[in-house]
Amino acid sequence: MKIYTGRGDEGMTDLRNMSRVSKTSRRIEAYGTVDEANALIGTLRPTGYDDVDEILERIQNHLHIVQADFANPDPDEDDPQLREEHVDKLEQWIDEMDEELEPLQSFILPGGSESGAALHHARAVVRRAERRAVGLATDEPVNEHAVTYLNRLSDALFVFGRAVNARDGEKEESPTY
Repeated sequence: MKIYTGRGDEGMTDLRNMSRVSKTSRRIEAYGTVDEANALIGTLRPTGYDDVDEILERIQNHLHIVQADFANPDPDEDDPQLREEHVDKLEQWIDEMDEELEPLQSFILPGGSESGAALHHARAVVRRAERRAVGLATDEPVNEHAVTYLNRLSDALFVFGRAVNARDGEKEESPTY
């Protein structure tokens, strides 16, 4: 199988239902930004912490489901779809990781150790993916669990970044105004 088809040379691409849309459509922007976030998360594994790496691997698989979900304007029951249990699992991971942290007293600057800073960077990209998904949802029906998942994922990556930085002995810095 060839990796290139030439079908996108005119600025159009296929959705899961084989309809053709512009590569600049909100749907393509949404799942393309999720793909970017997924690739970024892949660059920061391994973090040096097995528990975090295992969670990030599961999250990457969840993000593939989000991409498939957004690429399919007319999903059938058998099609991959993000479900409420994915959101619940993400919330569980947030709560577990948050237990090892000192309570947040103020905003913090993104940064810290290499892995901590990369997690904060991934959080920012996921926020953009969420904005793209919300934009798509203003035009077309979208799986609400997928949008919620992206919102929760940015929270998770923030907490994971804080936890990795704490484990690495990095002090959190608050912005000065």
